Amino acid sequence: MALQRAVVLLSGGLDSATCLAIAREQGLETYALSVSYGQRSIAELNAAKRVAAALGAREHRVAHVDLGQFGGSALTDSSIEVPTDGVQAGIPITYVPARNTVMLSLALGWAEVLGAQHIFVGVNAVDYSGYPDCRPEYIRAFEAMANLATRAGVEGLKMHIHAPLIDLSKAQIAQRGTALGVDYSMTVTCYQADDEGRACGKCDACRLRRAGFEAAGLADPTRYRPAA
Repeated sequence: MALQRAVVLLSGGLDSATCLAIAREQGLETYALSVSYGQRSIAELNAAKRVAAALGAREHRVAHVDLGQFGGSALTDSSIEVPTDGVQAGIPITYVPARNTVMLSLALGWAEVLGAQHIFVGVNAVDYSGYPDCRPEYIRAFEAMANLATRAGVEGLKMHIHAPLIDLSKAQIAQRGTALGVDYSMTVTCYQADDEGRACGKCDACRLRRAGFEAAGLADPTRYRPAA
């Protein structure tokens, strides 16, 4: 009997790598999809290639869409500085308008072609930075839309959007992935990592990641840039 297939959105960071490991643990044949969306740093995409190979993805593809042409985010617009003063309340300037909707839509398209009924995304609503497209109600709404908008859904092959990390803290995510054999030294989570994949240690993503390893009682394997 053929394995059921899953498309896993893989940025190359801690959360998405854990998602890929979880999908594999569930016995699914995994297809990793990364998205080059105009982000200022390409280090995560390089990391995604390593993670996909290490965790046994059947195939890894990189889709290209230029959200950077619209700007509006510190991750896509070089004129906006990435904040480094600590995690603040509210929706931060690192929010990329429509990013998760675009990525999930691309994953949905590939899933239909593959005959995959499962899509995994590493969104998180606990240790997250206020992003509206990381909430449980958003994931439920997208799944409902997916089953209305696809041939598979109309023909009764229900599409499932899985967000297995959505209720976990960063510490719990790190512990779960470590138990599944994820080598987090291969991952890059920093909003402004250099071309070698070394993290700044100052942005929100770095702060949340480091705090997660500390709370989990795990050594932080992140490679940081030397202090200036």
